[in-house]
Amino acid sequence: MFLTLKLLGNRHPSFIARTVFVKNNNVDDACRLLNRILGKEGILEQFRLTRYYEKPFQTRRRVNHQKCKAIYNEDMDRKIQFVLRKNRHEPFPGCY
Repeated sequence: MFLTLKLLGNRHPSFIARTVFVKNNNVDDACRLLNRILGKEGILEQFRLTRYYEKPFQTRRRVNHQKCKAIYNEDMDRKIQFVLRKNRHEPFPGCY
């Protein structure tokens, strides 16, 4: 049995199809897998952004927010990795 996902917009139908196998008629797990695949590929995000017109000031605001969020996430990941250091000969280099 196959499960195919089709997303259709109101005015401009965009057909997006991915086919996955459904094991033991478990459609819920197949839909979760399909959503995960589409999410990783960025198709759902692209569909959400192009569904309606985005005004230029909203685009600038969104892009600037994404840039700031990427910088913040990079710094936080670095800090978390620093705090989680363990099982090393010298866990905090330069502090001793």
